[in-house]
Amino acid sequence: FSWTIPAQDYLALYRELLYNFAGLCYSVASNILLIHIMLNQTPNDNLAVSLYDYLQTAKSVIDTSLDRELWIYVEVRAIHQKNGHHYLELAQKDEQGQIIASCRATIWRYRSGILTSFYHATGQTLKAGLQVLIQVSASFHTQYGFSINIHKIDANHTLGAIHQAYHQLYCRLQDEGLLDLNKSLPLPLDITDVVVISPQNAAGLGDFRTEADRLQNHQACQFYYHHATFQGNHAPKELRTVISHAMTDFVQTHQKLPDLLVVIRGGGQVGDLAYLNDYELAALLAEQPIPVWVGIGHQRDRVILDEVAHTHFDTPSKVIVAIENHLRHTMMCAKTAMQKILQTTKQQIFSQKIQMDNHIHTLKLNSLKHIAIAKQHRDTCWHSFSGQAKQCMYHHQTIIDEKLRLTKNLSSLKLKHARLYSHQYLMTHKLVQPKLRYLANDCCHLQNQILMQHPKHTLNKGYALVYHHQKPIHHATMLNKGDKISIEFGDGKIYACVI
Repeated sequence: FSWTIPAQDYLALYRELLYNFAGLCYSVASNILLIHIMLNQTPNDNLAVSLYDYLQTAKSVIDTSLDRELWIYVEVRAIHQKNGHHYLELAQKDEQGQIIASCRATIWRYRSGILTSFYHATGQTLKAGLQVLIQVSASFHTQYGFSINIHKIDANHTLGAIHQAYHQLYCRLQDEGLLDLNKSLPLPLDITDVVVISPQNAAGLGDFRTEADRLQNHQACQFYYHHATFQGNHAPKELRTVISHAMTDFVQTHQKLPDLLVVIRGGGQVGDLAYLNDYELAALLAEQPIPVWVGIGHQRDRVILDEVAHTHFDTPSKVIVAIENHLRHTMMCAKTAMQKILQTTKQQIFSQKIQMDNHIHTLKLNSLKHIAIAKQHRDTCWHSFSGQAKQCMYHHQTIIDEKLRLTKNLSSLKLKHARLYSHQYLMTHKLVQPKLRYLANDCCHLQNQILMQHPKHTLNKGYALVYHHQKPIHHATMLNKGDKISIEFGDGKIYACVI
């Protein structure tokens, strides 16, 4: 049978056996020495125990006492491979983190299948820092010392530790309000721009792009691809960097947010999922300002990204199918809305047409009624206006006749006076006419004399006119030495300077 004991107790048992063996050897040696003393003999080299015999005896004691397999809890401090064998350094720590027990361990080549089984069961390789429950047997070699051989690894214990860490991460995200943060974002009415994060050349990406390219070719949706590693210790950091860069680059290029952020993996080993259970990566996705859809490519297990995402899918193919279904649903809603709008419009047009016909009929009736009233009012006004116009015309005709009579009388009187004045003016004109003829002749004579005195005639006779600053010079005293003058003759003008 087998039972489980801590590594510390296992090593304490080993030390106790060695101490018992050493005590036994000391007792035997003491007895031999006592016999020799009793026989008055001194011990010699032939009576001493060799190191090989001593260690061979210790090996026999260990093989006899620890001849069964035990389960122990240990922490893997280091592991390396050589010639198909795996060599480990195991330890146990106290509550303060101090190592209180350590030893070497070996997984022989013919038992290396337990590592493969552990990987398929837990999704991760046996590595330093991992707490494991292992089934071991003691091994002591006279040349290489004490070590233990590992026969089995309890994957359920490691899975329990993984689930516990997953539960702690889940509770932390829940306490910080990050689990439902992205889920609370509403889906966009229409998905037109999608940022896709995936491993490069992944099989799942090819399945995704088969449908995505068809949507993009029909200009139904645009996809922007960015690649990152999804496995390995550096995967969470690289994913965070690529996601942040992809979002920043899209916003700077298009001056808006994309409609959807898609994270897909597709294919690969189940063990690779453990690398995605990272708090900072999960927090980054939860705090995205747009819905995050995740298609990691698994059906049984979940990763923390599924918990914080707006929507999670089993495979990348289901993600693109969901996008296509959303676009189809949006299109169907749009068609339904258009049909409803057309139907409502037709109903409104028909209803408005009926109302308009009723309004036109009512308007015609009211118009005929108002026209009849207007005609009646027109006739009444016409009779009233005709009577007033006739009365006013008769009154004005009387006034006009009176003024015409007065005008005729006044005109006759003024005409008589005008005739009398005209005869007097005519007699006066006849008396003044000889004098006017004489004055006219005298004016002609004076005009001829004036024209004879014109400077032009004088210049033509050989005289000249002198000007200084466009003023005529009448005396020599008006000029000074150096003055510039102009002299005008009958045929032209010259300029001179007074010397």
